[in-house]
Amino acid sequence: MSIFEALMLICFGASWPFSVIKSYKTKSAKGKSCLFLVLVVFGYSFGVVHKIVYNYDFVIFLYAYNGLMAFWDLMLYFKYKKLDDVLDLQDGKSF
Repeated sequence: MSIFEALMLICFGASWPFSVIKSYKTKSAKGKSCLFLVLVVFGYSFGVVHKIVYNYDFVIFLYAYNGLMAFWDLMLYFKYKKLDDVLDLQDGKSF
C-alpha cells in the first residue's frame, strides 16, 4: 500500500460528493461529459481489480467508494440529460 495512492483516492473521494450534489441540485447535465464519467468509472473498476489480483489492502475500499460516486454521477447525467434535451426542444434550441 502506498500512502500517496491512499491520499490521492481520499482527495478524489472528497471531491465526488460535490459533483453529485451539484448535479442533483441543478437537475442538469450541462457541463458534464459522459465519456469522461464512463472512463473514470472504468478506471476505478480497474483499480479494484488490481487490488484484488495483485495487492489486496484497505485501499480497495477507496477505489470502490470513488467508483460508486462516479457511477452515481453518471446515472444522474443520463437522467438529467433527457430533461435538458426536452427543455432545449421547448426553447427551440437545436442540439
